[in-house]
Amino acid sequence: MSGAPKKSLKEIIRDEYIKCANDPVHFMRKYCVIQHPMKGKIYFQLYPFQERTLTSLQNNRFNVILKSRQMGISTLTAGYALWCMLFKKDFNVLVIATTQEVAKNLVTKVRVMHENLPSWLKGTTISDNKLSLSFKNGSQIKAVSSAGTAGRSEALSLLIIDEAAFISGINEIWASAQSTLSTGGGAIVLSTPNGTGNFFHQTWAKSESGELDDSGLTWNGIRLKWDLHPERNYTWREQQTALLGDKMAAQECDCDFITSGHTVIDGPLIEWYKQTYVDNNPPLEKRGPGGDLWIWDYPNYSKSYVLVADVARGDGSDFSAFHVIELESLKQVAEYKGKIGTTEYGNMLMNIATEYNNALLVVENANIGWAAIQVIIDRGYANLYYSYKQDGYLDDNIHLRRNYDLKDKSQMVPGFSTNMKTRPLLISKLETYFREKSPVIHSIRLVEELKVFIWNGSRAEAQHGYNDDLVMSFAIGLWVRDTALKLRQQGIDLTKRALGHINKNQNVYNTRTANPVAAQQRQMRLQNGKTEDLNWLF
Repeated sequence: MSGAPKKSLKEIIRDEYIKCANDPVHFMRKYCVIQHPMKGKIYFQLYPFQERTLTSLQNNRFNVILKSRQMGISTLTAGYALWCMLFKKDFNVLVIATTQEVAKNLVTKVRVMHENLPSWLKGTTISDNKLSLSFKNGSQIKAVSSAGTAGRSEALSLLIIDEAAFISGINEIWASAQSTLSTGGGAIVLSTPNGTGNFFHQTWAKSESGELDDSGLTWNGIRLKWDLHPERNYTWREQQTALLGDKMAAQECDCDFITSGHTVIDGPLIEWYKQTYVDNNPPLEKRGPGGDLWIWDYPNYSKSYVLVADVARGDGSDFSAFHVIELESLKQVAEYKGKIGTTEYGNMLMNIATEYNNALLVVENANIGWAAIQVIIDRGYANLYYSYKQDGYLDDNIHLRRNYDLKDKSQMVPGFSTNMKTRPLLISKLETYFREKSPVIHSIRLVEELKVFIWNGSRAEAQHGYNDDLVMSFAIGLWVRDTALKLRQQGIDLTKRALGHINKNQNVYNTRTANPVAAQQRQMRLQNGKTEDLNWLF
C-alpha cells in the first residue's frame, strides 16, 4: 500500500460533486432514482444508447428525438433537466406536452430524482408543487399546457416539448417560445412519429439533411428505434404488432413517418405518387407573380378540361388555389396556389379557362368566392359551372335526370357549394380515386398538403396551422369530372339518336319523287309570267 494520505469525507464529496457537475452520465447512473412500474424505486442504470443520447443532448443546443415507445427517453430528459438545474445558476426549464397532465408527469420525474439524491447533491428548494419546482440558485422547471401562448413570456434556458408530433398548434407554440431562446437557450423536441408534413416531421427532415430550419437553426437529430433497447427482440416486436396492429406498431416502434399518422390518403400511397409522378417532373413553366402558376402540359385542342378553383381573400393565411384537369385521363396539367385579390383572381380564372379550350370553370362559391364568380359572370364566360339551388347534396344522376346542361339557369346557382352534406362525399370521392391510383398528379405542393390532410375525429381537414386549399379543390374536381363526362356522353348519345332518326325516316327527308303532280306543285310563278323550279330547295 502506498503512503498517500487518505482523503477526508469532505474531499471525497467535493471530488464526487465535481465529477457529477462535469458528467451527466455519471450523475444519473450513480445517483438518480427512478420509479419503475414493476420494480418500484431503482437506480437509473443507463443503457448504452441512453448514455450516447445524454452526451448528444449535452453537446448540441437544439435536439430533435425520433423515438420508439418505452425507451425511457422522457425519464432521461427529466434527469438531464435536473442536472442542468443543479449545476447551473438561473437555469429555467419549460415543459410543454399534449396536455398539462402529461407535462406534469415529467416534472414529477424530476421531483422523484431530486428527493432521492444524497443531501450534498440536493438543491435548496424554495418552491415545490405539482406543476413546478424551484431552487435557491434561481433554477426552476415548470409544466404548462400546449396553448398557443405557452412560453411567450418566459426567458428560457431549455424548452422541452414532449410528444411534439401530437400537439395541435405546435407551430404557434414554437413561434412564441423560440424567440425566448435567442439569448442562448436550447430545445429538446421528442416524439414518436405521427404522419408527415407536420412540424415534428419537418424538423426531423431538416436535421437529416443538415439544412437550416425556417428560424435559421441547425437541429441535431437522434433516432431511437426499438431494437436499440437490449431487452427487446423480434418476439417483442411481433407482440407489438399483435397488440397494436401493423400501422400503429410501425408508428410506435419503427420510427416510421410514412406509415404513421391518420392521413385521409395513406402515407405509403402518397409516397408512391410522389416517386411515380412528382419527382423528376418539374413544371414546364412557372407563370405569373412569384411563379405561382405551374404548368405541366399546354392545351391540346383535342382534349377537354375542367378548371376547379378555391377562392381566398388574398390577405389572410389561406391561399387561392386552382387545378386544371384533363377530363378523360384525370391528369393534372396546371395548378395555382397564391395570394391574390378576388377581382384579379376572377380574371385569371377566366383567362386560363379560355386558354384550355374553354374549360368547364368550377368556382367554390362559399363566402368570398362570389366576388370572383361575379367577375366571371360580368365578362360573360359561357362555360361556368352551375348547381341546383334545391339540391343540398351531391348526386350526379339528379343532374342527368333534370337535364343539367339544358335547364334554365334561373333555377340554378353559379359555382359549387361545399357544406356539411357535400364535404363528406367529396372526401369519399378523393379517397376512392387515390386508392385506385386513377389521378395523375405532378405537384409537390399538392403532395405536401395531402401529407397533413388528416382525420380529426370524423372530419377530414388540414392539421392545425396548415392549409387544404389544393386538396379540397382537387376533390371537387374529381366529382365534377365524373358529372361532366356523363353529361358529355349524354350529349353524344342524344346526337347519335337524332342522326339515327334521320337515317331511319328517309321518307320525311327524301326530295326525290316520281309523282308529276307533286313536282308541278314545286313551281313558283314569277311576275314576268315565267316559272321557276323549286325542287332544288326541297
